[in-house]
Amino acid sequence: MRILHTMLRVTDLERSIQFYQQVLGMRLLRTSENSEYRYTLAFLGYEDEDKASVLELTYNWGVTEYELGTAYGHIAIGVDDIYATCDAVRQAGGKITREPGPVKGGKTVIAFVEDPDGYKIEFIENTYAQAGLGN
Repeated sequence: MRILHTMLRVTDLERSIQFYQQVLGMRLLRTSENSEYRYTLAFLGYEDEDKASVLELTYNWGVTEYELGTAYGHIAIGVDDIYATCDAVRQAGGKITREPGPVKGGKTVIAFVEDPDGYKIEFIENTYAQAGLGN
């Protein structure tokens, strides 16, 4: 078994696709539309779906707001140079909500960015990505 995708509901599909492509460097892999049930899906990722997990953005037509809830945490993305990545995100118009630095009580270097709908994305330097946040 493997994780295929993570789904996020978004309020403006084009704005979200633009964010994940231009700010986070993902590729739009495919889209589909269901007019009977009034939704559009967009799948984005760094690799094709047969090679890696991807992100599914779901736009329910006419929905302009969601309650994000308290159970959702974040999506984590491994990066080679967290400082350069955060600079690139900032220059592309992204919002860094936690500057790069060690996690509290550990050595793992992390940062957080927020997408247009308020979802959190954690960057973890690849050097530490497999070690766990406490190390």
